[in-house]
Amino acid sequence: MMSDIAIRVENLSKRYRIGARQKRPATLRESLQNLVTAPFSYLRSTLRGPSEEEIIWALKDVSFEVKRGEVVGIIGRNGAGKSTLLKILSRITEPTAGRAEVFGRVGSLLEVGTGFHPELTGRENIYLNGAILGMTRKEIDRKFDEIVEFAEVEKFIDTPVKRYSSGMYVRLAFAVAAHLEPEVLLIDEVLAVGDTAFQNKCLRKILDLTQCGITCLFVTHNMHLIGLIAQQCLYTKNGNVHHYTDARCAIELYLSESQNVDMDNRLSTSQTDVNIGVSETKTAILSVNAVSSRGRTEIQPGEDLIVRIHYQSDSDNPPAHFNVSIWSENGSLVTSADTRLGGWEKFVPQARGEVVCCFPAPPLIAGAYSIRAFILSDVDWPLASFGWGDGRLCTFTVKPTIAPVTTYIKWGMTQTDYGVVKIPFRWEV
Repeated sequence: MMSDIAIRVENLSKRYRIGARQKRPATLRESLQNLVTAPFSYLRSTLRGPSEEEIIWALKDVSFEVKRGEVVGIIGRNGAGKSTLLKILSRITEPTAGRAEVFGRVGSLLEVGTGFHPELTGRENIYLNGAILGMTRKEIDRKFDEIVEFAEVEKFIDTPVKRYSSGMYVRLAFAVAAHLEPEVLLIDEVLAVGDTAFQNKCLRKILDLTQCGITCLFVTHNMHLIGLIAQQCLYTKNGNVHHYTDARCAIELYLSESQNVDMDNRLSTSQTDVNIGVSETKTAILSVNAVSSRGRTEIQPGEDLIVRIHYQSDSDNPPAHFNVSIWSENGSLVTSADTRLGGWEKFVPQARGEVVCCFPAPPLIAGAYSIRAFILSDVDWPLASFGWGDGRLCTFTVKPTIAPVTTYIKWGMTQTDYGVVKIPFRWEV
């Protein structure tokens, strides 16, 4: 009886040695000379292992299981071990400890053109990759036309891939990985490359594959994408599995922790020391939180968006005002709110306090958004900021409401097809 487990990882660890590479003797004569002139130094430098300062653990005691047919997103900050995990599962690198079992034929797309030989043509690379996956020439022949059509490189199929553009590289690489009948598909950030039409085509293909029982693991920083196609989500942190649960819960936890990281550092990095008139003030934004009326970082239809700004300020400050702005995932300003426009023209900050800005049922298209905040003087001089070039961001997501996920995939629609704001509309015949 076939097991329903597609991937099993047990106590997986991967160690890398960092620091400057040691100078190696270029010839046998140099080695013998070093051994004779300084035998103890030579043996010590040759035999000693790396110190603790020279070691970094990309993965440490990672364990999890993935069932057949599941789509699992892998999220985490840069350096959390996401790509290292996929490289081990793809048998590109060996683990330092533990084991990873993958049951079935693996198709991987970890970088643009992974496994392609630059001197070979697109046609030759398709057959090369198929052979590496263990497919017969007859099987590759059967899939060849479908791969070329998907990649849209018919005119260049007999051209060496070193002359391909990055977009052509990605299209052909994904087409090969997805069409050569893998049972487990591993993808690392490839869906962040290419135009919107290609990304939609990839989404539809992944959905088709999973409906056929293919298991998919993909690394991405696009939380909206994970919410669309993943059932489970693996949240990695400092080389460990921080959370492995339902995709929606993992995304909410990740966004919540991202906006509350290093609160102590925020106090020291806040913009301070600004002269207003004859007095010197020290003002800082301690934290910014954006939640729904239920207190969650995902906004449901009809819910209010509540932005809370915690601040501290010297006493006897002159009047100031607060400004909050909402930014889309592509960096566009959606809207902003100012306390002066809300009737607070002469607001005097306390020594420590909180101000709250409420956006009643914001008409936002589904996706990820960030919040930035300012405290400004009466003459619009910045006293403190949050999320403006200082590495701190407060984020929230809006749940899709226009149509079911299958409708998005079927017709190749994404949130960018609808702009940023939902304006009520009505159709008539």
